[in-house]
Amino acid sequence: MLPIQPQAVQELLDKLKNQELYLHLELTNGAYTFDRDRSKLVASNLIRNVKVSYSHGSISGVGPYRVGLKMPEGWIYAEGLTHYEESETERAILAGNDRDGKLVVSLMLSPEPF
Repeated sequence: MLPIQPQAVQELLDKLKNQELYLHLELTNGAYTFDRDRSKLVASNLIRNVKVSYSHGSISGVGPYRVGLKMPEGWIYAEGLTHYEESETERAILAGNDRDGKLVVSLMLSPEPF
């Protein structure tokens, strides 16, 4: 994965809009490393293989970035994104890593289930 290039991500979001896609959205503040420091509050969420279709997708910020997806009844967004998979042309694979390189947030969209 490479550091996000906003223009490349925006082009991909534009290409994927108005399609039925599978969404993977994950957020964690340390669930993967809970065994190292049990004094921390651990919170996470996971949404996987939920079908979505958005009419507008946008990336904003100066890094870390936020991606918002306009749904018929509201918005989905992920904030704290730092990296993307540049070789993907038919799906969006975005992640946000902390200073230690650990996953904090991921947003993925694909026409096929994950």
